[in-house]
Amino acid sequence: MSEDPYIWLENLEDDRTKEFISRHNKRFKELVDDYNKRFIDRYLKYYKVPYIVDHHPVKNGIFILTRDSNSYKIKYIQDGEERMILDSKDIDKDTVISAIYPYEDSGLLGFFYNVGGSDEGRLRIISLDNAEILDELSGTITDITWIDKDKYFYIRFYRKIKTPDGIDPPAERVFLREIGKKYEEMIFGEGIPTKYMLNIRESWDKAKIFITVQYGWIKSKIYGGLVKEYDKWDIIFDGGDYLTYPAGYHGKYYYIYIYDRNGLGRILRVSGDDIKEVIGEWSYPLKDALVIGDEIILNYLVDASNRIKIFNVNGNEIKYLKFNKPVTIKSLKYYYNKIYILVESFDNPPIIYSIDNNSLKEYFGYKIDLDISVDEGFINSFDGTKIHYFRVRNRDKDDGVALIYGYGGFGISITPFYISNIGPFIEDGGVYIVVNLRGGGEYGEKWHKAGVKENKINVFRDYISISSHFKDKGYKIVGWGVSNGGLLISAVSTMKPDSLDIAIIGYPVIDMLRFHKLYIGYLWTTEYGDPDNASDRVYLSKYSPYHNIKNGVKYPKTLVYTGLNDDRVHPAHAFKYVARLEEVGADIYLRVETSSGHMGASPIIKIKEYADILAFIYKALGIV
Repeated sequence: MSEDPYIWLENLEDDRTKEFISRHNKRFKELVDDYNKRFIDRYLKYYKVPYIVDHHPVKNGIFILTRDSNSYKIKYIQDGEERMILDSKDIDKDTVISAIYPYEDSGLLGFFYNVGGSDEGRLRIISLDNAEILDELSGTITDITWIDKDKYFYIRFYRKIKTPDGIDPPAERVFLREIGKKYEEMIFGEGIPTKYMLNIRESWDKAKIFITVQYGWIKSKIYGGLVKEYDKWDIIFDGGDYLTYPAGYHGKYYYIYIYDRNGLGRILRVSGDDIKEVIGEWSYPLKDALVIGDEIILNYLVDASNRIKIFNVNGNEIKYLKFNKPVTIKSLKYYYNKIYILVESFDNPPIIYSIDNNSLKEYFGYKIDLDISVDEGFINSFDGTKIHYFRVRNRDKDDGVALIYGYGGFGISITPFYISNIGPFIEDGGVYIVVNLRGGGEYGEKWHKAGVKENKINVFRDYISISSHFKDKGYKIVGWGVSNGGLLISAVSTMKPDSLDIAIIGYPVIDMLRFHKLYIGYLWTTEYGDPDNASDRVYLSKYSPYHNIKNGVKYPKTLVYTGLNDDRVHPAHAFKYVARLEEVGADIYLRVETSSGHMGASPIIKIKEYADILAFIYKALGIV
């Protein structure tokens, strides 16, 4: 394909684009409308159980953010009792709340929300006494860190316009703001170039603050100092060509973790030029570390399932904590020396545990009684590399269909997650395979780098290897991936079409020669390579799904789905891929949601989306 015949689909206001969307939505609706309704009530079973999205401990309890079948809700938990603070439906029926920021017990609560799943939204500060709106900011706002009851720090992500100091987007800056904009100042980030991301972390005693300055997903350095002396923040540690993050401080020393050597993560104690290793690399990767008092809490990943190790600040191991099933520790939160972790598994939504006296104790959560089987295994990829997978299934039924979910990028680890998106499929005897491909973070930074830029082809070949493994066992294969996972499934579909019977591609990155020109795609050149660089363009051209569709090839029956509110991955990736497959006569369908984006959607919109996806799979495979 020498030129781009469907570039007009990048203009969402073009009448031709609107007609394209309308025509395909109508065609898809005609296909699934007699099937999808049977799944909605079945999905409600999973969504009626509240899912804890975020949690923040304070002095006498915990604030939680939940999602259920109706809306997002902010609640306060004290002694096991729930108090409702806010329901997203009171803002808008399509509101998605993604983060909460309570200020201890001062009566203030911040939360970030969007309408319809956009990355851009609003930060709102309210009074807990009367729900009065005290402050509001629009845009993409993260990492609210309270200084006192009147002031807070926040990070603003510049997506479309230059930063105040004139740097091209994408870029981030730290601001100090007084409630009601009595005062606002950019206090950190001046001169930091484009493609650098910022992150704020407080110390356990709230005395110090750390800012990670990270170039893409490649390398980082740490700045910081006393919270109230922001004019004196300075460099703490430069990771050079490696990723490094703050764990906290004790006495005169800062503690950081760095992914050098074998890329698995080790703890260093730092004070100026005085640098000493305190905890060396384990055989499994370190995902997070926190200094709490005179102890270090370390969160490791063992074959894509989390474990906790507790050390003292001198590097002596105190306790090893693990669960009796594969789990994801979604976050570690603390209020001074109180530690709470959010733990999710395939058979239950997240539950809050406390770590008391170096032991795990269930603190609060919602449960569902699911009788499913979860096991795990390894297959050999094309080059002999062992690829780990989880298998989730019905104990009593197997209908010979394997749905294989993968991602493989940005150092993101795909770990156990509640099966609300696929529960009815498993009930009916479908086998759900969650695969840990190169490009992710499941086995450390070397594992990640084995799937970036010119090595990206390894990710697709890993997936083809596991698909072939289950195909050889007699299974029909449904491939499913979202975002970068959408790139995965579309690339597999064009590289080896017979490895999939059905392809499900969600909110995908697909045009690898123009992704950097659409929305915030330029940020991803650190992971994929830069299409404007001649050498990068060579390998990108070889696998870019949009550019490798050919006449006369039988492609798997495919559903591509996206949302018009996706302002992270442009919907044109989906549209152009569908148009090209349609041109060569492939069996291709497109579903476009008008009220969803990359950040998600309201619960009922997601339920309908999943019901449509399952209806498509069942229709395609002739499952009655």
